[in-house]
Amino acid sequence: MVKGFSHYWTKKQIREQQAVVQGKTAPTLVIKNATYLNSFRKSWMEGNIWIHDDRIVYAGTDMPKMLDSTEIYDAEGQYVVPGYIEHHAHPFQLYNPLSLAKYASERGTTTLINDNMPFFFHLDKKKALTLLDEMQKTPATMLWWARYDGQTELRNSNDVFACSNMRAWLDHPYVVQGGELTDWPGALNGDDQMLHWMLETKDVRKPIEGHLPGAGEKTIAQMAMMGVDGDHESMSGDDVLKRLDAGMVTSLRYSSIRPDLPVILQELHEKNFRQYDRLLMTTDGSPPHFMKNGMMDHLISLAVEEGVPLIEAVNMVTVNVATHYHMDDVIGMIAPGRLANLNFLGSKENPLPEDVLAKGEWVRKNNQPCFPDVSFEWENYGFSELNLDWDLTRQDFHFSMPLGLEMVNEVIIKPYQISLDLTREELPPDTDENFMMLIDRKGEWLVSTLVKGFAKNIYGFASSFSNTGDLILIGKSKQGLLDAFQELKRRKGGIVLLDREGVTASVHLPIGGLLSSLEMEGGLVEEEESLRTALAEKGYTFGDPIYSLLFFSATHLPFVRITQKGIFDVKKKRVLFPSIMR
Repeated sequence: MVKGFSHYWTKKQIREQQAVVQGKTAPTLVIKNATYLNSFRKSWMEGNIWIHDDRIVYAGTDMPKMLDSTEIYDAEGQYVVPGYIEHHAHPFQLYNPLSLAKYASERGTTTLINDNMPFFFHLDKKKALTLLDEMQKTPATMLWWARYDGQTELRNSNDVFACSNMRAWLDHPYVVQGGELTDWPGALNGDDQMLHWMLETKDVRKPIEGHLPGAGEKTIAQMAMMGVDGDHESMSGDDVLKRLDAGMVTSLRYSSIRPDLPVILQELHEKNFRQYDRLLMTTDGSPPHFMKNGMMDHLISLAVEEGVPLIEAVNMVTVNVATHYHMDDVIGMIAPGRLANLNFLGSKENPLPEDVLAKGEWVRKNNQPCFPDVSFEWENYGFSELNLDWDLTRQDFHFSMPLGLEMVNEVIIKPYQISLDLTREELPPDTDENFMMLIDRKGEWLVSTLVKGFAKNIYGFASSFSNTGDLILIGKSKQGLLDAFQELKRRKGGIVLLDREGVTASVHLPIGGLLSSLEMEGGLVEEEESLRTALAEKGYTFGDPIYSLLFFSATHLPFVRITQKGIFDVKKKRVLFPSIMR
């Protein structure tokens, strides 16, 4: 039998916790004079909360008989709520999973349910699953997805999504859902291998997260029959109701490219909808600049501003989430047997806590962040610096493809017919067209084309941050592309923007060329903001260049993409122009 997250404590630990309630052992921490949220009653209770190590063992009016070396915390004047849960985190948006966990926990979001895709792409099974175990040793509760598809065309897709890999991920106790299901059209149209893993997910009692933007009622009905339990892609109140009517749990999104939460709530309230038990909320992996206002604490504030009662808003990021994931016996509420993830609010008007307990450890105290420093050797798990032990040459800058990529926005890319002379060294300065290359990080293949709409005046731009970790080069000048590549190679990965005089903006990504080692408030936000500003000055007109880099290869979005296999027609599911071996 697969052990779920509920098997978090050993028999020995449970006996020790029982001894605390029986008065034979002192608890490690008592929260006295607490006004705390009873999530099931949806009401405030008064009493004392006993904690032993990382677990709540009692919540009620009594005080323990034994208090030897017990820490006593007086919560009078505060309101105690469960630690918040971000159920749809993409912890690789420049930040790394641990830097995001630190930032989130210090603001009350003590549990993250995370995308696993970069681990799937870049690590073998043993290293990846060992990494999950190591991350759980921090105060943050780090849980994970199991992807069914790579949302792009991979040259080694069969190896990545091999049966042994899928089985190991689905069976892991810290993996709590299948999905997100970005290739739902494939599943819908006969991919029985994907349907097999969806059914296997249900067999181990883990929900499946859909990815169903714009889906109609019959599509939603079919996905529900295939096992999809929830979806975060609603863009309107009507979208929410369609999913609820199909029996799905529905997440309201407030992200950098889809800040829909306030409008959706307005539309639901206009329909006199006031039932929140099947609603969740998510930031959907927004980049660092968008997180400056907080995480789930900020979303609670937005929901309350739109008329959602505070308790309901808190439940949308605590017990509603835990119930959906069959984990309300472990997280999401203040009651015996749950992890000691607690937020201490100074008032009901401000969901940003003054103090935070995560697994019974203070990560915010006296209104000051204090998440412990975690020394983590990323290189031991396959995320060492990116050493590009190969070179580009002028022979690689051969552009002959008649089809280019035209960006409508960060999400939509359509094909266009290239009319420019591609043998020239530089493209005209009065157009928004740039040379573009996607290159294997090992230097084995490349795809060369033009991109229209990214910017107007880029000499050279290079990024090892991409959907697959392959290299993206963009620029007006072929020499600019080469200069940007050489700078990227010298820095061992990252993102660099160059003009003819040198680097104008950069983001350092020493963890595999994909992730920053900086903390969110330790320079990462500033690096990203500097890049965004510099790109805007070069003519980037959209809101989020980080998502642009991710979505260039994302085949779950319309209409064409640049992938490891070449230029790919999303609707027809075929390669239009293949990648070239070097």
